[in-house]
Amino acid sequence: MPIRAVRLSDLTVLQDIERAAGECFRDVGMPEIADDDPLPIDELARYHDAGLAWVMADESDAPVAYLIADRVDGGLHVEQVSVHPDSARRGVGRALLDHLAAHAVGEGARALTLTTFTEVPWNAPYYARCGFRLLDDSALTPGLRRIREREAAHGLNRWPRACMSRVL
Repeated sequence: MPIRAVRLSDLTVLQDIERAAGECFRDVGMPEIADDDPLPIDELARYHDAGLAWVMADESDAPVAYLIADRVDGGLHVEQVSVHPDSARRGVGRALLDHLAAHAVGEGARALTLTTFTEVPWNAPYYARCGFRLLDDSALTPGLRRIREREAAHGLNRWPRACMSRVL
């Protein structure tokens, strides 16, 4: 399946993918995550406009997964990567992460970062298999600290959470 830049016409589909991907959090006792609203269209459009949004598309060019990123402290930060459950376990998420890594190298970024739940199998353990390593709090950059503060204000610290980095 090809990876391509997000189109403005894709944005509502990205919300649908995020909703569908979030449903699996119900199975691990995190219904609040499943019930959380996807990013608003105007925020998704900001990632499109910045050139930091990609989809993996099926044979009819319909998105089945997406990744959006921010520039944070000299690296690229994975803000969201979501794969529709119908396309899960096929290397789609890893392909999007690798695509971002190649883009980051082209920009001269030194690392990819992300924040994730540490005890959810398709979160921190998955990202570790994709080359990310956990960062302890002393290694957090100012930008990562601000991201964690925003997440805490949103209630995400209710579950164990951490930052991870993949050196490029």
